[in-house]
Amino acid sequence: MKQSLLGTLTRFAEYLWRFKLTPCGKTLVLGGVVLGSFASTSIDIPLFHLLFALFFLGLLALCAGAVYRPRLRITGAFPKTATTAHEVAGTFTVSNTSPLPCFDVGVDYFDLPDHVMIARQAEVVREIPARDSCSFTISLRASRRGVYEMPRLRAFTMFPFGICRAGSSYAEGRPLLVLPDFHPISALDVPIGARYQPGGIALTSNVGESAEYIGNREYRYGDPVRHIDFRAWGRIARPVVKEFQEEYLCRVALVLDTFLPGSGYTLDALMRRAIQSLANRRHPKPDNPLEAAISLTAAIADVLARGEHVIDLFAAGPRLHVFRAGRHISHLDNVLEILACVEPCADNPFDSLVPSLNEELTTISTVICVFLHWDEARRDLLRAAVENGCGLKVILIEEDTNAAHDGIEEWSEVLVRLTPKAIFDGGVDTL
Repeated sequence: MKQSLLGTLTRFAEYLWRFKLTPCGKTLVLGGVVLGSFASTSIDIPLFHLLFALFFLGLLALCAGAVYRPRLRITGAFPKTATTAHEVAGTFTVSNTSPLPCFDVGVDYFDLPDHVMIARQAEVVREIPARDSCSFTISLRASRRGVYEMPRLRAFTMFPFGICRAGSSYAEGRPLLVLPDFHPISALDVPIGARYQPGGIALTSNVGESAEYIGNREYRYGDPVRHIDFRAWGRIARPVVKEFQEEYLCRVALVLDTFLPGSGYTLDALMRRAIQSLANRRHPKPDNPLEAAISLTAAIADVLARGEHVIDLFAAGPRLHVFRAGRHISHLDNVLEILACVEPCADNPFDSLVPSLNEELTTISTVICVFLHWDEARRDLLRAAVENGCGLKVILIEEDTNAAHDGIEEWSEVLVRLTPKAIFDGGVDTL
C-alpha cells in the first residue's frame, strides 16, 4: 500500500514537473522553496506573506486550467527520415473545436528519446478563434543515427498566467529513422568492369543497358528458361541460350567492418559506453571508428549511385547482412536506411565471412572494404577477392595511421589509411 502510494505521488510529481509547469512556473516553485526555507521561522515576517501569495497564484492557475480546458485537435507529422546533426522540421495544424476562443496555445514534446533534442521551438500563438485553426512548425535534431520511437506531440494552453499548461490533445508519435551524415567525395579511384550476372538486369533494376541480343552461348546453371534457343539446341545437341547485353553488369561490393571489441554486455563494456555517452552529450558528434566507417561507406555509396553500378552492401556482424541496391540514384536512400540501423559487433565476424562471400565473388566486379582492424581473416577476404578476379579497394580506419601491421605492405597499392577525425571533418575528397 505504501509502495503504491509512493509510486502514485512520484508519477504525479513527474507529471507536474515535466508537463504541467512551464519554465516560468518552475522558477516560481524553486523561488517558493527558497522563500519557504527563510519564512518557516515565523508567520509574521513579510517573506511568509510573499510565499502565501505565490502559493495562491499557483493554485489559481491550476484551477483555471482545470476549468478552462481547451478542445484541440492536432494533425500533421514529421518526415519519416532525418539526417544526423541536421534539423528536420514538422508542420502541425492545431484546430480549436470548441465554441470559445483559446488563448496562449503551444505544442511541444516532453519525453524525447536520448540523442534527440528540439532545435527550434514552435512559437506560442496568442489566440485561436473558435472553430478556427493555426499552423505550428517545430524542428528536431538527432546527434546519433538509428531508429527512434517518437513520443506524442502535445497541444496545450498556458492561459491565464503562463505558469501552468492545460490540455490533453496530442498527435500520435511514429518512428523517426535518422540516417548517417556524410561528407560527399568527388572521385573514387577503383577498377570497374562488367561481369556476367545469371538472370540479368531483372535481378537488380530497370535502369541501364537495353536488352540487346548479342549472340548465343552454352547454357549455364541459373540461366532463365525463356532464353533457351531450342533450334540451336537441336542443331548442336547441347543446351544453348540467347545472350543479351543486359546480362553483363558492374556489381560493386561494399564490405563494412562492424567489429568493436568491448561492445558486448559485460560490466566493463557497459561502463565504457556509459562514459562515452556522457562525453557525446557534451560533444554531439561521435568520435569512434564505427561511426566514421559508416559515414565513409555512405559517401562511397553516394558516388557509386551516380553511375551505372549495382551496389551490394555486406555488413559483417554476428550474421552477414546483405543488401542489393539497383542502378539508380534513388536506391541510395535504401543503402542509407540499412546503414542507419547497423549495430557494433562484439565478436570478430571475419573468420566465418569468407566462405559466405565466396559464392558472390564470382559475379562481383569490384570489392571495396572499409575495415576497422587488420588481421589474417581480413587478408583472407582480400586474397579471395583477387583470386576471383575482382578489383579491390581497401580503407583502414584507425587512430594511428602509421601503426605497424603484419602483411600490410603487400596491399599498399590498394590500401588507404584514414583517421576517424579526417572523415568527420570532411578531409576525404578522393579515394
